[in-house]
Parts: sequence; structure tokens; C-alpha cells
Amino acid sequence: MIRTLAAITAFAWAGGAFAQGSYPTRPVTMVVGFAPGGGGDITGRTLARKFGDYLGQNVVVENRAGAGGNIAAASVAKASPDGYTLFLGNVGALTVAPHLVARLPYDPMRDFAPISLGVVFANVLVVHPSVPAKTLAEYVSLSNTTPGGMPYGTSGVGSAGHLSGELFKLVAKVNLTHVPYKGGGPAMSDLLGGQVPSLFASAPTAVPQVKSGKIRALATTGPKRSASFPDVPTIAESGYPGYEATNWYGLVAPAKTPRDIIERVNREFVKTLNAPDIREQLLSHGEEPTPTTPEEFGRFMQRELATWGKVVKEAGIQAE
Repeated sequence: MIRTLAAITAFAWAGGAFAQGSYPTRPVTMVVGFAPGGGGDITGRTLARKFGDYLGQNVVVENRAGAGGNIAAASVAKASPDGYTLFLGNVGALTVAPHLVARLPYDPMRDFAPISLGVVFANVLVVHPSVPAKTLAEYVSLSNTTPGGMPYGTSGVGSAGHLSGELFKLVAKVNLTHVPYKGGGPAMSDLLGGQVPSLFASAPTAVPQVKSGKIRALATTGPKRSASFPDVPTIAESGYPGYEATNWYGLVAPAKTPRDIIERVNREFVKTLNAPDIREQLLSHGEEPTPTTPEEFGRFMQRELATWGKVVKEAGIQAE
């Protein structure tokens, strides 16, 4: 009898191990928190096919736009922790929202299992051709003489673009008015159509439009010039030393996702980011591939949470 129970237990354990080892057995959903055409969507779709090849299953990008990525984050936080629903999270949803939203329906540090940082990049301040400002100094001067302030669009409240704009308002003492959208794609569409005169855009969203001459780039928000905009100065070198507001996307899973699945997804995601063709595509978008271990990404999120908490407080940024 004892031998029989032992055999059954061993068989059950082996079956469970085999089941976990066979992950994934069906397509994996990678949720992005913005509408099609924005930086998160472009990045997710750039990664999805190669990522799926390495995982051995299709990776399907699902757009759940709204609230600067918070709606998508909340949905993934409640998803089954089985590795089949992942979140390509952004700086806003994962490290800014807790400082802006009083009743956030998720806790980024409690409800997610970090997998890997994905890409890091600067935002870029772009304007419609009808805006006469050719430099950042001219943009500031024009904004301060515009009744009600210069409108600037972003991918949403609490997004990296929003933080970039509000931080710039603080350091430059410039009169700007925030116009939030449900993603960088809709915001860029309105900029191209002239419905909004300026935009703090993600590099992936702005690169093709700037290169085609449809919009004009005035400054980037990172600590150094972007490889995609080598002739465009940073805000820091344009008269505001110390200014820096970088953006990033990273992959997380619902909390309690088994460790072996986290490790498998991390391994294939890192391989994707390091693949030469993917690196080339990301760099052409102005994004720096930055793979990490789950632990490194977790520590990075903790640092970002503290950093942006200080910025939100000092800049007096409030949810709209």
C-alpha cells in the first residue's frame, strides 16, 4: 500500500513537472496599455513575432487603452498567474500611477512579478508645422504669450510624456496646458491634423513623422542626444541643465506566476531583445534594448517608484 501511494505521488509530481515544463501550449497574450500606433504598441509588435518564435507559440499583442496604461495594468493584475497573460508595462502604469491615483485598483510592487526591463528611450517635443517656433527658446516664448498656455498632447495622464511636460513646466516656468489622449497614436494623429499644436511624444511614435518632414522636433528629454535625432538638442542642453525624463517599457506577469515560467519567459524575452534584427529595429525607433534579470528589473522598478514620487510631488502633478 505504501509503495502504491509513493508511486502515485511520484507519478503526479512528474506529471505536474512535465506540465509546467511544456509551457506554453497555446498562444500568449502581451497586453499594451495604449491604442494602436503609439510607442507601446509599436514596441510590442516589434517584439511579438520573434518572442513568439523563441517561446514556440504565437505572442498576440492586445491593446487596452486608457488612463495612461492603468486600465491594462489592472486587467493583467487580475489575470490568471499561468504565464499566458503578460503586460508590456510603462513607466506611468508601473511607477507613477501610485503617486497620482488615490484608489489605484492594483499595486505595481505587490500584484506583478517582474520579468525583464525591455527598452529605455527619451521622449521628444514635436510641433505642427504651423507653429512658428523653430527652437525650444522660441517655443517657451510663444507658449508664454499664448492665451491659456500652449496645449501639448500626451498618451495620457501619468504617462512619461505627461511627466516630461509637467517637469518642463516646472523648470522652465512655461505656460503649458496638458491635453491627454488614450495613446500616442491618437495624439500623433491630432498633431498631424493640427488639432493640437505640440506633443511630448515617444521616440517610436515620432521618428517616422519627423523624418518625413510632417512635424518638427524641438528637443528631446533624455540625458544625451537620441541616436534617432542626432541634430535635435536635449532640453538640458537647450538652457535647462539637469532636466531629464526618460521613458521605458518592461515585461511583467501577474503575481504568483510560477518561478519556472518567469525564468522561461525571461530567457526568451532577453534573447528577443538581443537578436540582431530586433536590436536594429528598436534602435531605429530611438529605443535602447535593455534586458535584465527579474531581480534587476524589480530593483529598477523600486528606484523608479521613488524617483517619480519625488517628481510628482515637486511638480505638483495631479490626476485630471
